[in-house]
Amino acid sequence: MDQQPSLGRSKDQDGGLLKRSLTSLFSLMGLQLGSRLLTFVLNQALFRLASPQAYGTAAIQFELILSTILFLSREGVRNALLRAWPRNATVHITQGPTLNDDVPASTNLSTLPIILGLPVSLATAAAYVTLASSDVRHQPHFHVALSTYVFAALSELFSEPMHNRAMGEVRTGARVRAEGLGITCKTLVTYLVLLYDSTRPDSGEFALIAFALGQLAYSSVVFVSYVYQMGYPTFWPTRLATRQSSGVAASRSTFYRIASQYFDVSSLHLSLTMTGQSIVKHILTEGDKIILSWYSPLQDQGGYAVAVNYGSLVARIVFQPLEEICRVYFSRTLCPPAGAKSTSTGAQFDRRSLGQASEILLSLVSIQLACSVLVIVFATVYLPVFLHLLLPSQYLTTCAPMVLAAWIWYIPALAINGVLEAFFSSVATSQDLRRQSRWLIGFSVLFIVSVIGFYASGFGDVSLVYANIINLAARIIYAARFTSAFFDRNETAHRWHTSAPTWQFLLAAVLSYLAISMSEMHHQAVILLQTKGRRAILSVIVMFHLAQGAGMGLCCVAIWWLTSGRYLVIRAPVKSD
Repeated sequence: MDQQPSLGRSKDQDGGLLKRSLTSLFSLMGLQLGSRLLTFVLNQALFRLASPQAYGTAAIQFELILSTILFLSREGVRNALLRAWPRNATVHITQGPTLNDDVPASTNLSTLPIILGLPVSLATAAAYVTLASSDVRHQPHFHVALSTYVFAALSELFSEPMHNRAMGEVRTGARVRAEGLGITCKTLVTYLVLLYDSTRPDSGEFALIAFALGQLAYSSVVFVSYVYQMGYPTFWPTRLATRQSSGVAASRSTFYRIASQYFDVSSLHLSLTMTGQSIVKHILTEGDKIILSWYSPLQDQGGYAVAVNYGSLVARIVFQPLEEICRVYFSRTLCPPAGAKSTSTGAQFDRRSLGQASEILLSLVSIQLACSVLVIVFATVYLPVFLHLLLPSQYLTTCAPMVLAAWIWYIPALAINGVLEAFFSSVATSQDLRRQSRWLIGFSVLFIVSVIGFYASGFGDVSLVYANIINLAARIIYAARFTSAFFDRNETAHRWHTSAPTWQFLLAAVLSYLAISMSEMHHQAVILLQTKGRRAILSVIVMFHLAQGAGMGLCCVAIWWLTSGRYLVIRAPVKSD
């Protein structure tokens, strides 16, 4: 029998990095859980205060503008800095002379999103105003709301130097406090403005303004919180003390000579490469919003946005923090030794770090596969029950229920892809990134063809979710093949099959699904909810039905723990520095 990958074998090989990463993960998950619970409660009111048209414009189109500006301006720099940030940097950078320019060079690079943000914002806003439909542009205060969103995006970019420093020094607490307070203020501001708007004679006039002010409140609070915790940052790169022009630099291009005075050129090149790649990746990530903004009526966009808002709760609470911490952990664990040069086959890595990274990655994939099985088995059965609790009555006749049902299958793909691409971005060379960019173009074509095929088959807006699943499946295969080749190249054992769920766990999950879905209680509970709505949630039949699922879910978890889960836990405390 193949040995299960174990988190416990790493012990103190990483000098406490695993312990700090796990602490960061739980902190980020706590942030997401607390903030999403608050927003879940307030969103119930937002869905009723805002019209589907206004909510669709804010949640689909304005969010697309915001994510485009932020993603293209900062994503490449963030990923590059995770690999370039000095491993022994102190928490507070002293003002005196340093032995080298590693920290100042990283600080300079973290200002690049601010420099890129202005032209990206102007270009994105101009393109959107030109392409937006007349129905969107004629909404009350459309241009004011759009300008506020763009200004909020630029304001958020001014927090990047402090965010990158916090992530580079694994100071997750600063980020948790800043973003947690920001999300809370964003939701409260949006709710209060919508509540005020609902009391006016012209109700709905300030709906777009409410969402825009909420986003501006978020970016402002995050910036102020970071400044309070970490001090006032530098917003413009400063000349490095030891990076003077030399004969070698003089023989290079003008750009190289200027850049080498302010940045580590290799890190700058990597960040620009990742930024260029992020254009294609952004199209794949936000492809559904782009298509909806272009083709679907505003009311349908509102229904889709509500469904995605609920469907992405698990992804935002668990998978997004896990992906971000994986980027930090793998970037630091597999950081090449000082002075090592990257080649077409990559740098030479420490053998012990390679083995540890392989074990951690296999363990994470194993846990995510088990969780995915539980999500698919129990969410498909109990979705009809929770639909009446989650969705307002006017959304039950839209595409929202079908989109939520499709999201059940989308969640496992998001989980696996996030971890594998986090590993890829942590170890990929510039050549690897260029090769992936070419494949991503092919995946974009696959996504478009899939969307057209599903729409032609009558799937409606659910086509976007199914096309995204196919797209993520292709990206998972690519990332898994790259990971296998990476460990083979570095002569480290990496067996994917050890991450597969055990047959005992799969059998328990299948039997649970059959027992619940085929029971008479399940059919009675669904019919009762369809006829009486939310009033039936606390009925005896529905409560017993929920208790049955909870009991079988606990049995599945227990079987998973006995057959594989207990081999994945940390069996000994990780020593800190």
